[in-house]
Amino acid sequence: MSDRPVPDTAAPLPAPLAVASLRPPRFGAARTISALVIREMGTTYGRSPGGYVWAVLEPLGIILILSAAFSFLVRTPSLGTSFILFYATGWLSFGLYAEIEVKTRRSLRSAAALLAYPRVTWLDAVLARGLLATLTELTTMVIILGTILTVLDVQVRLDMVPVLQALVLAGLLGLGVGLMDSLLSGLSQLWAILWGILTRPLMIASGVLFLYEDLPRLARDILWWNPLIHVTGLFRTGFYGTYDAAYVSLPYCFGVALVLIVLGLIFMRSYYQMVLEA
Repeated sequence: MSDRPVPDTAAPLPAPLAVASLRPPRFGAARTISALVIREMGTTYGRSPGGYVWAVLEPLGIILILSAAFSFLVRTPSLGTSFILFYATGWLSFGLYAEIEVKTRRSLRSAAALLAYPRVTWLDAVLARGLLATLTELTTMVIILGTILTVLDVQVRLDMVPVLQALVLAGLLGLGVGLMDSLLSGLSQLWAILWGILTRPLMIASGVLFLYEDLPRLARDILWWNPLIHVTGLFRTGFYGTYDAAYVSLPYCFGVALVLIVLGLIFMRSYYQMVLEA
């Protein structure tokens, strides 16, 4: 009989192979989010005639209507000489927040069927819709503002630092408010009704139609607590070199946005199933 040892067929896999078999695919979350973005593009813009054209025409139409209406009421806008540029800088910065907030709020219910797949998480759905809304609004913004500055030959001294700060703030606020609104609306139908009532005058309260400095003292004291009026004022300083929005507080706005995002992520992780079932 041979004295050679019998090989152990039940020996564990070598450490590198064992670890590799348990390791998730590289960039799995990025691939999932990319796939969700492509799917969302098709469902949101691929089913309607014109598709992405309406993403540009809708805000452009609003800006033109505001410009035409107020040109009959006052001789010049609060800043500069162009009504279109004044209302474009207000509406587009506010619109970035509004679009991200709406997309984030509806993200879970929109992707409810896809969450049955183990690779798709609720956070993937939120990030995908938020990313698509951001890319769409930024593209629209570049097209509209680029056209205004080129066709109307408006003289501006563009400062990209406050412009980028305002866009980052608008995006973070949209994500934070959207997360909290999605959570609270899923837990309470009463909140959804109250939120709809409270946010109807939000565009007016965010400085889209006027400057913060033009308001009475009492109105300024109240509206200062609205972070979006800081966003529109900061965004306009990037286009109007003579405008100094001294009331803008970056620490306050970033603080509000980050608190809402952190709270939204923490509570959504525990209660997203209840939101889906609501």
